[in-house]
Amino acid sequence: MRALVFVCTPMNLCVQPPVADTTDCPCVNFDSMEENQRKTHQDGFPDLQADGHGRLFPSPVFGPVHSRRLGVSLGVNLLPADGKVCSFDCIYCECGYNAERRPHQRFPSREDVREALRTKLDSMRQEGVVPDVLTFAGNGEPTLHPEFLGVIEDTCRLRDEFCPQARITVLSNAAELMKDDVFRALQLVDNNCLKLDTVSQDYIRRVDRPVSARYDVTKVIERMKQFRGHCTIQTLFLRGRHEGCDVGNTGDDYVGPWLEVLREIGPQEVQVYTIDRQTPSPLLEKATPQELDRIAEQVRALGIACQVSY
Repeated sequence: MRALVFVCTPMNLCVQPPVADTTDCPCVNFDSMEENQRKTHQDGFPDLQADGHGRLFPSPVFGPVHSRRLGVSLGVNLLPADGKVCSFDCIYCECGYNAERRPHQRFPSREDVREALRTKLDSMRQEGVVPDVLTFAGNGEPTLHPEFLGVIEDTCRLRDEFCPQARITVLSNAAELMKDDVFRALQLVDNNCLKLDTVSQDYIRRVDRPVSARYDVTKVIERMKQFRGHCTIQTLFLRGRHEGCDVGNTGDDYVGPWLEVLREIGPQEVQVYTIDRQTPSPLLEKATPQELDRIAEQVRALGIACQVSY
């Protein structure tokens, strides 16, 4: 069985890896690395201190940390270290709103990422530790990196050289799937995790808030189908209100159409989860375990594996 290599975006960032193990989460505390090694969260990395505007990740490589679920996890952030760059502006994003996190630094170059990853992997090998997981996560949407395809190609080669049993996973909000180079890159990775909180364009405009006016969830879904099952769908369910409107998406009016689309996409797995940290919109609430379990059972009834994080 191969180990895991993760390419992710910031979660409850716009995309969050949902798991039931509370010892897992992609974050690093700038204030006390040693303390944070003891404070792990949902997705395999230690909990990250926020400054009132959300959490930020080091760039381009952070970790590794140990996770009971994932093993040794090494994070890669393709976004600037001092701010957030995302094609969504989710009301639940743990990194905060885009406007509050505008970066001053540039994206790390392809060469910077490659050499930082090579140096870290070489150092880990000399220490007798190799990653089970490479997680591309960070301060926004990783597929926005202008050389995303090249970075993934470099990562595949470095994985094969230093840790051939590891797997590569990308966590993405799927907004950039129309770009051919992004689509090709995601075909190269082992775990292609794509966000789909609902199939309602109005709901996505209200909650996920795509930056581009051209975003069309129907086209995104059609692109997801072209992976022919080589994808995992991640969906965040929540309750509460935002700007006076109910933003709950656990009811049948949202879940029913979503299930029909899942049947058409045919993903290898679906991951359902709920908010887990402080959100920029203050009146949001976690979906209940009962709601998540009910939704998961409906997914499994389609013959699709489903993982739940409460």
